[in-house]
Amino acid sequence: MTISKKHLLGLLTVSGLLLAYKSDKIGSNSTFDFASTARYADTIGKYRDWKVTGGNGENIKYSKLKQINTSNVSRLKVAWVYHSEQNDNTKFGSIQCNPIIVNNVLYGVSPKLKLFAIDAATGKEKWNFDPADSTINKTWHRNSVNMNRGVAYWQEGADKRIIYTVGPIAFAINAVSGKLISSFGKDGGIDLRKGLGREESKVFVAPTSPVMVYKNLFFLSGYVGEETPGYIRAFDVKTGKQKWVFHTIPMPGEPGYETWEDKTAYKRMGSTNSWSGFSLDEKRGMLFAGTGNPSNDFYGGDRLGKGLYANCVLALDVLTGKLKWHFQTVHHDVWDMDISSPPILTTITRQGKKIDAVAQTTKTGLIFVFERATGKPLFPIVEKKMITNTPIIGEKLWPTQPFPVLPKPFARQILTENDLNTLVSDSSQQDIKKRFKTYRSQGIYTPPTKEGTIIFPGYDGGGEWGGPAFDPESNILYVNANEMAWVLNLVENEPPVTTAQTNLEAGAALYNKHCMVCHGPERLGAGDYPSIVGVEKKYNLTQFTELLSTGRRMMPGFNHLSKEEKNAIGSFILDLKAEQAKPYTGKSEAKTAKAAKPSYGSTGYNKFLTKEGYPAISPPWGTLNAINLNTGKYVWKVPFGEFEELKKKGVPTTGRENYGGPVVTAGGLIFIGATADGKFRAIDKKTGKILFETDLPAPGVATPAVYEADGKQYVVIACGGSKWGGKSSDAYVAFTL
Repeated sequence: MTISKKHLLGLLTVSGLLLAYKSDKIGSNSTFDFASTARYADTIGKYRDWKVTGGNGENIKYSKLKQINTSNVSRLKVAWVYHSEQNDNTKFGSIQCNPIIVNNVLYGVSPKLKLFAIDAATGKEKWNFDPADSTINKTWHRNSVNMNRGVAYWQEGADKRIIYTVGPIAFAINAVSGKLISSFGKDGGIDLRKGLGREESKVFVAPTSPVMVYKNLFFLSGYVGEETPGYIRAFDVKTGKQKWVFHTIPMPGEPGYETWEDKTAYKRMGSTNSWSGFSLDEKRGMLFAGTGNPSNDFYGGDRLGKGLYANCVLALDVLTGKLKWHFQTVHHDVWDMDISSPPILTTITRQGKKIDAVAQTTKTGLIFVFERATGKPLFPIVEKKMITNTPIIGEKLWPTQPFPVLPKPFARQILTENDLNTLVSDSSQQDIKKRFKTYRSQGIYTPPTKEGTIIFPGYDGGGEWGGPAFDPESNILYVNANEMAWVLNLVENEPPVTTAQTNLEAGAALYNKHCMVCHGPERLGAGDYPSIVGVEKKYNLTQFTELLSTGRRMMPGFNHLSKEEKNAIGSFILDLKAEQAKPYTGKSEAKTAKAAKPSYGSTGYNKFLTKEGYPAISPPWGTLNAINLNTGKYVWKVPFGEFEELKKKGVPTTGRENYGGPVVTAGGLIFIGATADGKFRAIDKKTGKILFETDLPAPGVATPAVYEADGKQYVVIACGGSKWGGKSSDAYVAFTL
């Protein structure tokens, strides 16, 4: 069947799709093959929107759109800026949301976790929803974990919903009006503390990544407290009723239970959660997830064994939650090497045959690639012997760790004295050499020590939560990476808390056990975690103990602590002399079995830096990598990000820390923000060459979204600022030609 140019353009206009053409190629009397044009329209139509975080259920962050391409991207301009908090001039936390776009409407989340809908072509607001105004719970929102990486869309006929989470609540919002759907859960929300099989008042759960939707189900796990299990659960989209649960810490009789030496682990252990989100194979009905390590992050003496299903790639039956296959990327993790991004679902070519695959990037810089249906590795994976001699009492490290033969790691695996920073002054170089000699540095799985162990490529990767992008045309995977050394110091949690102590003594011991890992021994904080010196000027004891219950921003709630324990910590931190002198009246740890052997905590998340504040290692400090998954070989690798002051001194591009991921398009481009320098860049996907860059209002530590509206292609990114301090913003910025 053929159709005239005039009629074709009419049809395409009606469908909302405008195809570019050249008049010298298509005359007024020319004809088209309707079937092939319709197929092309369907293909492009699939990518007009960005309906799911990551672009689609496969999470490959790819767009077929190519109106913006390598020949014209230099002409990219700001199309609109949307201020999601209406410029209220407060200091915001970072926005990590990858917005979704459905039928010309963009849905996103503000720094204060307000949900909004705006016109995707103009940035004009349609509605916004403030969860603090809901009747479900009036206390959790303003003081709860202040982070959200995206929302989910569901539709059945005229019933259109946004499912998103704030703290322990999952909301269902009418996508047209912005109003709560009262028939969902209780008054429009469900309390995620219910249904975990633990005492509700003592658990803490606050999903930060978006739920995944399949038919009338949605799935979540999320950020949890140290004594809250990170189970993966399915819920009914219409009612909010929990439909199934997968125990990431197995119960007696379940496969994996035997991998925990302590057979009571399922009763008390927490974390082992899929905090980074999911990918979905709709055709096979398979849900894929990556999990983190169990609590605590750095000492495994209380959780000996491999510890399934921690640090695993999981493939679950989407309707039942039944495990189809798993692979553990780190055995008995005591380095905080969580799987930090969802697996991506790809199709690669091997010996002329197309194979549906799953690829998982990791903090360690390793990439694991599996056959999707079976979990069979598509590149050999070798269990290598590891250093296991540890000075830590009660610890028993696993003797081997898995390493894929290909692809080779995208981040360095070991730090030696020859790898230290030589860009700084002589005195600074001598200082970092002196400190380095006191640390243990024997590769990514060096045993933790009291004196200091180098964690490299770092707690934040290697690969981070933004995850990779994948180009299905070339089968090339693009992943941005950090290379930042950190120092892990363990300290024995002593003395045990007893009723013979004062609140001051008990509070100090409880602080070391629960708070020091983030705020440090001197309470000065680091990175995401603020100093709490002088916090008594802001909080009284009642307010402070409430904060311990609700959590705030990156801090989880410590609901498992008793009132007496919270009061003791509060008296210690707030320096309340009268309260400190009172006898401690809480439970005595000396009477518990756990007190029979030492336990250990970390002194904090401490980067290995020079006196000037630069990484103590040689560049690159951040990279962007292109890897052919057909062969496992690198196509290119470039430093990613820069320090302006070093650039002015003639220092070649060093790379910088980066958070958030890339997107790749059929127009030959990679779009990415992510870096600490606050730039937004368009990069030639074939070469790694920067074709366009501009300054954002604040660093865009988020993944962009690519879409079409009213016949124009756009790319949008959230620009909230970052963990490095400096500028913050409430802005979403969209670019077009």
